[in-house]
Amino acid sequence: MNLKKFFSRYPFLAFLSNRYVLVLAFVAVWLIFLDNYSYFEHRILDREIQELEDNKEYYIQEIKKDSTSIKQLKNAEQTEKYAREKYFMKRDDEDIYIIEFEEDAKKAKDTVSEL
Repeated sequence: MNLKKFFSRYPFLAFLSNRYVLVLAFVAVWLIFLDNYSYFEHRILDREIQELEDNKEYYIQEIKKDSTSIKQLKNAEQTEKYAREKYFMKRDDEDIYIIEFEEDAKKAKDTVSEL
């Protein structure tokens, strides 16, 4: 009886007395907040999926770059060029002088001090 007075006093809340509305509200709350696959959990999972897809694209691009590098290194001239530039290798009859500029030395010194 007390509920009838309440709903007669506030007629816009009368739909809450319907059991189907109550069940629907319960199911909605359950699915949005309490379920293992709730809306919030889906948002987190979607964010992780997007991050993984971005990583996939990055690694595909890296694989393409590496495969072109491997194709270039199959050429003897390119292999020699790479060894000279990267590892400072030289032929027996030549000398190599490494020239470092002051700006490069300062940058290297700053990065070492930051570690």
